[in-house]
Amino acid sequence: MNTLELKDFLDRKVEQYNNPKFIESDPIQIPHLFTKKEDIEISAFLTATIAWGNRKSIINNANKLMHLLDNAPFDFVINHQKNDLEKLQPFVHRTFNGHDCIQFIKSLQYIYKNYNGLESVFTKHAEKDSLQKSISKFKTAFFEIKHLPRTQKHVSDPLKNSAAKRINMFLRWMIRNDKTGVDFGIWESLSPSQLSCPLDVHSGNVARKLNLLKRKQNDGKALFELDTSLRKLDKNDPVKYDFALFGLGVFEGF
Repeated sequence: MNTLELKDFLDRKVEQYNNPKFIESDPIQIPHLFTKKEDIEISAFLTATIAWGNRKSIINNANKLMHLLDNAPFDFVINHQKNDLEKLQPFVHRTFNGHDCIQFIKSLQYIYKNYNGLESVFTKHAEKDSLQKSISKFKTAFFEIKHLPRTQKHVSDPLKNSAAKRINMFLRWMIRNDKTGVDFGIWESLSPSQLSCPLDVHSGNVARKLNLLKRKQNDGKALFELDTSLRKLDKNDPVKYDFALFGLGVFEGF
């Protein structure tokens, strides 16, 4: 396929998958349980953090976590007392355990009380066509308080050559307004043109088959290469193609 044919093919796949039916089988359904901005972004951030492995398991455990937060994540984050955190201790999703969960709640409280919330942290360090520096600076802020060293691995750092798949997915959810009710678009201080594709095994393999990506590892360098390719197809909304790549890989076995 030449560039125009590829764009037409992928645009059709975006239309096929970027619609409300996508929500039914995707972890994005968790933040869709809420209407308040802060509830949406906190539930989305926590869900994205555990979004690796079996999708059904991710959704089940994210639902369990929301229940532990009294289905009011922002209120729990802001107003929790020390003894409120004890019920989070048994939580586990793969290598993310109760200790990590408690640390995340404490760090989120710190972010909201000292940085005016998640959106403000990411906006502060945003570059014209990238949020990868923002992610790195966010990680620094997130762990400014006393924390367990083990928990740091659950927030990726793109400046250390990580593809940061889960946090890039979270940012897509928050920033991209797709007009179809899937992505939220509630962070209006940032633009979809700044987003990077959530690069994982599925999107990476499809991107290579379509010659959008040559690098074999799914790392920060590969992410930059894929972003460059996708921006040539749509500079204003390059990450819409995540729906096409993911759909082709997961649902069509492309």
